[in-house]
Amino acid sequence: MPFDVVIVGGGLAGLALACALRETRLKIALVESHAPTPATGWDARVYAISPANADFLQKIGAWKHLDAERIAPIYAMKILGDGGAQLDFSAYRTGVAELGWILESSLMACELWESVKRQSNLTLFCPAAPHAVEMGQEAAILTLADGQTLSTKLLVGADGRDSWVRQASGLQAITTPYGEMGLVANFECEHPHRGTARQWFRDDGVLAWLPLAGNRISIVWSTPDAHAESLLALAPDELCTRIAEAGNYELGKLTPLTATAAFPLRLMRVPQTVAPRLALIGDAAHAIHPLSGHGINLGYQDARVLAELLAATPEWQDIGSERLLRRYQRARREETLLLQYTTHTLRRLFREKLPGLKPLRNIGMNLTNALPLVKNLLVRYALGVF
Repeated sequence: MPFDVVIVGGGLAGLALACALRETRLKIALVESHAPTPATGWDARVYAISPANADFLQKIGAWKHLDAERIAPIYAMKILGDGGAQLDFSAYRTGVAELGWILESSLMACELWESVKRQSNLTLFCPAAPHAVEMGQEAAILTLADGQTLSTKLLVGADGRDSWVRQASGLQAITTPYGEMGLVANFECEHPHRGTARQWFRDDGVLAWLPLAGNRISIVWSTPDAHAESLLALAPDELCTRIAEAGNYELGKLTPLTATAAFPLRLMRVPQTVAPRLALIGDAAHAIHPLSGHGINLGYQDARVLAELLAATPEWQDIGSERLLRRYQRARREETLLLQYTTHTLRRLFREKLPGLKPLRNIGMNLTNALPLVKNLLVRYALGVF
C-alpha cells in the first residue's frame, strides 16, 4: 500500500506528529502494537508540559479535549541544593500565567489516539509490528509482521529509546548508562501544594515533587540503582515516610495513590537523526536525564518542526530527500544538545564529591537566585516564550 508518511510508534510524539499533519494533502499510516488505555486512578507517569507545547497541543486540537480537572498548573518552582542553597522561579515574576502544567501520560495518549482514529488522511495499523525495512531510491518499503507491505516516501521512527526503526536503518545511538533509576509514584498530601513544583539535589540523587490536580503530587526520585532497589522494597507506609522526610515534610504526611514503579536512566545521543527517506523523533532521537522535566517537550517540538516542514513542502518536492530532512535535523539539534549537555552537567556537578565543590555549587545557585534578570532569561527560555 502506498503512503506519503509512515509513522512507526504510537506514543506521544508519533501521535502528535500524525495529528499535526491532519490538514495536509499527505497520506499517512501509523503502525503501533497496542492502543493506549486510561490509567486506573492516577497515572504514575506524568509530564511537565511547557507553554510552548501546550500551544502546540492546542493547535493540533488535543488540548481543549483534555480533562481540565486532571491538569495541574505550575505557578512556582523551588529548587534546593545539597548545602542550603535555593533557587526560586515564579510565573508572576516572569510575566506569564503559568510556568507549565503537569499532565498524566495516559491522559494525553488516549486523547491523541482518539484524534488519529477520526483522521481522514490516516490509516491505522494496530495491532501491528514492523518486521523488515528496505530503503530504496524512490520509496522505503516496510514489511509488517503479518506480511503486509507499506510503501512510503518518508519513514518516521517514533518508537522509543530502543527504536526498531533506528536499529534496522543502521543509525548509531551512543548510550551512557547513569547507573541510576527513576522512581515514580503518586501521593495524597496533608497540606496544599499551591501549584509549586519542588526539586531537591541530594546526596542520594535528585528528588522532584510535581503538583497534581487537587491535593496530590507525583514524585520522581532519580537515584543510584542500589538505593532505588532499597526504596522499592519498602512497605507503602514506610516509603511515604521516607519521601516525606526527604522533602522536609513540606507538604506534611503523604498517603500513597499509586504503586511505585522504576525505570533505568541513561543519556542517549544520536549523531544522525535523518537519512534518505528516514527521520527520527522523540525518544528514538534522544534521551536525557529526567531532572529537567523536558523529555516529552523535546518530542513534541520534534513533531511540530517536522510537521511544519512537511506541510510547507511543495507537492513536486520529494519529502523523503535527505537534503530536505537535514533542515529538520539542524532545526532540532541546538535545543536537544543544549538540554542534554545541561542536564548531564548538572547531574555530574551534584554527584561529584571533590573537596570544595559542594560550597561552590551552592554559592552558584544562591548567586543565580539573587539575579532576577538571569533567572527571568533562564525560565523564559525553558518556557519557549521568547
